[in-house]
Amino acid sequence: MAQFFAIHPENPQLRLIHRAVEIIQNGGVIAYPTDSSYALACHIGDKQALDKIRRIRQLDDKHDFTLICTDLTQVSTFTKMGNNAHRLIKALTPGPFTFILDATREVPRRLQHPNKKTIGIRIPNHPIAQLLVKELQEPLFSSTLILPGDDEGLTDPYEIRERLEHELDLVIDAGVIPCEETTIIAFLDHGPEIVRQGKGIAPMMD
Repeated sequence: MAQFFAIHPENPQLRLIHRAVEIIQNGGVIAYPTDSSYALACHIGDKQALDKIRRIRQLDDKHDFTLICTDLTQVSTFTKMGNNAHRLIKALTPGPFTFILDATREVPRRLQHPNKKTIGIRIPNHPIAQLLVKELQEPLFSSTLILPGDDEGLTDPYEIRERLEHELDLVIDAGVIPCEETTIIAFLDHGPEIVRQGKGIAPMMD
């Protein structure tokens, strides 16, 4: 049965953030808010929790997974980020972007794309997401909360609890969040390329 924390979206209660971090550290799977949608998350090194997220979303091993990071220093630990990528990510974050970069050895292989050895990176512009990663002191493994058969992600934390209360360990209620896709930018051999236009606007790439 999932716990349910009502956390203020602009001034998060640190006591509840610490409890959420404990749940993650103990192998829990949580639903939490970002700047573009609710998402599922777990500890980066927890295989059982990752497998549960795969099962909830019915994902195969070809799916591009994402790490939620707190800053560029953390991004550089887990990805091979050149100067151009560093400048672009710095200019666009925090915000509703996902960046696809080559993974370093710090990223567990089960999180990397099996063929490309890449990983998605996000620095979302949401106080709760930022505090979770800051207090955890390492990235969160994350996946947008879209259930099999649904066209859009779940937007209401009460509906999330109703549909997933036996699957999740925690639902963080930060109010209704309309689900909008992030803009995905992949760093390819010839340079950065927008592979999906979403909520994030990158005027320097027009």
